[in-house]
Amino acid sequence: MSEHKLERETAESYARWFHALSDANRVMIVHFLAQQRDPVPVGAIVDHLGISQPTVSHHLKILSQVRFVTRRRAGTSILYAINHSCEVGLPTAANVVLGLLATRDGNDPIPLERTS
Repeated sequence: MSEHKLERETAESYARWFHALSDANRVMIVHFLAQQRDPVPVGAIVDHLGISQPTVSHHLKILSQVRFVTRRRAGTSILYAINHSCEVGLPTAANVVLGLLATRDGNDPIPLERTS
């Protein structure tokens, strides 16, 4: 099998994504938000997960920094939603890291042929 180089900048981006998911609370927040049809206030996440509002807010900040979640103001509330581009980007990143896909010029993923 031919080897494909993973560019350092791409690897660093992927590392930030996977680090953001290195906490079970953040994984549960992403899972909850991915199931919601509409953006939700932090209180809905608190109620669903049964963890404190400051803890949820801390985790939402981390998830927002890597753009797994989006936030928008609605009056006095901030509503959170899953960033739907991560539905493709995150699995693609995992496949690139595992060698199932390569990147073309560090950008566009291309499938790799696997030999058994």
